[in-house]
Amino acid sequence: MAATAAVLTDDATIQPWAYGLVLSATGVALGVSGVPAPLYGLYEQQWHLSPLTTTLVFAVYAIAALGAVLVSGRISDVIGRKPVLLGAFAVMIAGLVVFVLADTVPMLLAARALHGMAVGATVVAGAAALLDLRPHRGARSGQLTGVAFNVGMAVAIMGSALLAQYAPHPLRTPYVVISVICLLVTAGVLALREPHATRVAGRIRIARPAVPREIRADFWFAAMGVMAAWSVLGVLLSLYPSLAAQQTGIHNLVFGGVVVAATATAAAVVQLFATAIPARRAAVAGDIGMAVALILTVPALATHNWVVVLAAGVLLGSTFGLGFGGSLRHLSHVVPEHRRGETMSAYYLLAYTSMALPTILAGWAATTWGLRTVFPWFVGIVAVACLGAATLGLRRGDR
Repeated sequence: MAATAAVLTDDATIQPWAYGLVLSATGVALGVSGVPAPLYGLYEQQWHLSPLTTTLVFAVYAIAALGAVLVSGRISDVIGRKPVLLGAFAVMIAGLVVFVLADTVPMLLAARALHGMAVGATVVAGAAALLDLRPHRGARSGQLTGVAFNVGMAVAIMGSALLAQYAPHPLRTPYVVISVICLLVTAGVLALREPHATRVAGRIRIARPAVPREIRADFWFAAMGVMAAWSVLGVLLSLYPSLAAQQTGIHNLVFGGVVVAATATAAAVVQLFATAIPARRAAVAGDIGMAVALILTVPALATHNWVVVLAAGVLLGSTFGLGFGGSLRHLSHVVPEHRRGETMSAYYLLAYTSMALPTILAGWAATTWGLRTVFPWFVGIVAVACLGAATLGLRRGDR
């Protein structure tokens, strides 16, 4: 067994591109999840969808991802990271095919569910694979994972908006283009040697939302941070672009894409250059900053000025990057080697829950009372959650 582990480790190290490939795979996966974001307005107009229907289509992705993160960590611990990544990308491409063929709401829901399962499995198995490839650089892997998430989302959303605005077949062309990229990543994963040297014996089962006792306090600090951050992510992807278009009177799809892409880019830049800030301090500062930035989006939208609206999004993205990046760096640094898959499953389980539930509630409320009425209340609730995460971090820091 020891000899086998040594061979696997040596094989993984002679592929210098393996680490970059896994990072790219996670970025592409998050990009796939963001491709429909600029298109929701088109679906609403052409298919006469209500805000509740649109948010359900958005949220079914997060709900499906919950199931994936519950099992994919344990599966990758038992059979390896590579088979999970290959299966995830196969499902991802299948979801893109359904999007291309979609002409009903059930097909949209099916496509988003497939993408939720695929992306959930990719982020969990990918996070564990990065730790396998560079086990002594956990904090750096956490930082780069956050950067890859945001870069992938920014590029995909901007590309989707441009293609939908200027290319033929706006509800199909973006999915065809991203499908080609996914096929290229799949080819790279096929050439990847399995990075998980020490497999875990046992049955493949649904992982409990539990973590190793020795890092429980650190885990809950990181989890509260990611729950606050991904609640903000739900605001950005489901409500803010549509409201920005309404308030500024700019209904060009590229503007909505620019708002989200600029926000995600700001998050990536902050995560990339925040290495000098200790992870816990970065997470607390990011949580407080997200609360302030969320509140500022309300007066920003009231100005009806696209520059102010865009600046508010960039500020929100910067604080999101600080909070999410700090939380992920902190957890990646302390997670034990033999529990990486299951621990990351628990982490992303809470993340996706915090994205899905508020978004569904906001969609229902927007259908009942209107988006402009609901948005300030939604922002206020999420801001309180961010401050709660910061308070927990400060208390644990004092201890």
